[in-house]
Amino acid sequence: MPSRADYERATIDAILDEAIVSHLGTVGPDGAPLVVPTLHARQGDHVYIHGSAASPTLHRAGKAELCLTASIVDGLVLARSAVHHSVNYRSVVVFGQAERLDASEDKLRALEAFTEKLVPGRWADVRPPTEQELKGTGVLRLSLEEASAKVRSGGPLDDEPDYELPVWAGTVGLRLTTTATRPDERLLPGVECPEYVRELTREA
Repeated sequence: MPSRADYERATIDAILDEAIVSHLGTVGPDGAPLVVPTLHARQGDHVYIHGSAASPTLHRAGKAELCLTASIVDGLVLARSAVHHSVNYRSVVVFGQAERLDASEDKLRALEAFTEKLVPGRWADVRPPTEQELKGTGVLRLSLEEASAKVRSGGPLDDEPDYELPVWAGTVGLRLTTTATRPDERLLPGVECPEYVRELTREA
C-alpha cells in the first residue's frame, strides 16, 4: 500500500536504530534468491553488516546489488472479517551495492557500533578485537541513499457493512522486552552486573 510509505530519513534512521535483526537478500551461487538473517548497525548515512570474513554471502553481497530489510512488529490488528486482519509495523528496505571494508580501523569502528547498539556502554568494558579477529571478520557498509520505510498504525479497516457484525475488533500491542539477568556460571567472584545492563531490565 503506497500510502504507508515514508521516505523521511528521520523515520528510516529510527527504525534501523531500534530493530535488532535484519535480513540480507542477495543472489545465491545458483542464481536463486538467498535471504539470511543478520545484525546491523547504522552510523550516519550508512548501515553496517558483519559476519565471518569467509562467508560466501558476504563475498557475494560485496560484489553485487543487495537488499537489506528490517522490521518491528508493534501489534496485532483484529478485524471483523478474516481478510482484514493485519499487524501494526514499522519496516525499512535498503537497496544498493555495499562496500567491503578492509582496513582494521574501519572494522573496529563498525564492531564498536554493533556492540554499542545492542548494549550502550558495553564497548568500554570488553576486550577489544585482536588483529587476527579483525582479519576473520567481514564488514560491509551500505549507503542509505536508496532506502524507504513503511509504517502501519491504528485499528482495523473493515468493509463498511461489517461494522454491523457483533464481532470484537481492535488491536493487541506487542513489544520486545528484556527479562531478568542471568550471570554466566564462570563469572569471576566479585564481578558485579554493570549499571548499563541493570538499566536495560529496568526499562522493561
